[in-house]
Amino acid sequence: MTGDAPRSADADLVARLRTGDTTAYEELYRQHGTRLFNLAYRVLEHADDAQDQLQEIFLQVFKRIDSFKGDSSLSTWMYRLAMNLCLDRLRSKAGKADRRTAGLDDAGPVKARPGALEHTVHRLDLERAIATLPDACRAAFLLHDVEGFEHREVGKILGVSEGTSKSQVHKARLRIREHLLSVVRPRGVTPAATR
Repeated sequence: MTGDAPRSADADLVARLRTGDTTAYEELYRQHGTRLFNLAYRVLEHADDAQDQLQEIFLQVFKRIDSFKGDSSLSTWMYRLAMNLCLDRLRSKAGKADRRTAGLDDAGPVKARPGALEHTVHRLDLERAIATLPDACRAAFLLHDVEGFEHREVGKILGVSEGTSKSQVHKARLRIREHLLSVVRPRGVTPAATR
């Protein structure tokens, strides 16, 4: 498949969306719904919020489809729109989100299951580590390391340079590692065991 084939498919789908073709809307949702929900969930950290946000994302995509110029792929344009909407929602609910997560931080360390390897990083530990990241670092990390976008695509989605994307992902990885080390050390694990 050449580089022009995805652009051609995007152009065809966009043209159909602009005419109000309902099958095009369904196709767009099937192609991107799950990944956009996962992105919203990871940014917003609550399934109900992510589901609400997914509806808002697609509503805005449908409203703004005429503004899609084809300078990037349709998925990159959608992810940029989705990430901006998620970050806006996160900022508007920052105080409420702080109150919701405060109880988790006060809960103390997670106890390992009997027989579990002590150096295992628990999924909840990783989710908490990601939640501690500043918005820009978390967004770049999720798009690059979780969703698999290249740094140039992350840059387009977030409206930053490729170098800034690389820097944000690097900072995110360092902060996540630092957070995870602070969690596993009390469990008796040495830093060498976490590599």
